[in-house]
Amino acid sequence: MIAQLTGRVVAMEADRCVVDVNGVGYLVHASTRTLSALPMPPSVALVLCEMQVREDAITLYGFAEPAERDWFRLLTTVQGVGAKVALNILSALSPRELVAAIQAGDRGALTKASGVGLKLAVRLLTELREKAGAMPVGTGFSPVLPASGGMEADAVSALVNLGYRRPEVVAAVAKLLERAGDGATLDGLIRDGLKELAR
Repeated sequence: MIAQLTGRVVAMEADRCVVDVNGVGYLVHASTRTLSALPMPPSVALVLCEMQVREDAITLYGFAEPAERDWFRLLTTVQGVGAKVALNILSALSPRELVAAIQAGDRGALTKASGVGLKLAVRLLTELREKAGAMPVGTGFSPVLPASGGMEADAVSALVNLGYRRPEVVAAVAKLLERAGDGATLDGLIRDGLKELAR
């Protein structure tokens, strides 16, 4: 079973992307939330996966964080919720919002997802009410990886630890490295990165 992929995101569509791992392109279906967290092609990313094997197809579903993958697994245990509807729900609601909606019995929040009518929303609330409280709400895991190690990775790590979002940090540091060339220093990258991200 494929649990995760680390490779270059080489193509992106509305509901899926292609991740190139050592020359093999994997088609990965994902929520809009995960796709928006991925870097623009051809950047390197880590994508958590759930693989479904059927007689006529092997399909990969990708996630930006473990909480979303755990919710996908739970949602697909509910009758009437296939992989596509589960991804639609995760596109409409974050794991934290899902927990809140289920605990509050908010049918309206669930019906925002494409493919979820009132009947299915009631079934989701009924079947998941007992389980929702124990589910993860998200940790802010980011699929974006710096293109190389060393000074770039250290600068990215420092800026992320200061509270900036990893996708923006990776883009800013890459831009600064390109501008500075061989004269780049870690202190300079962090200092200039702060200026860049403050804009």
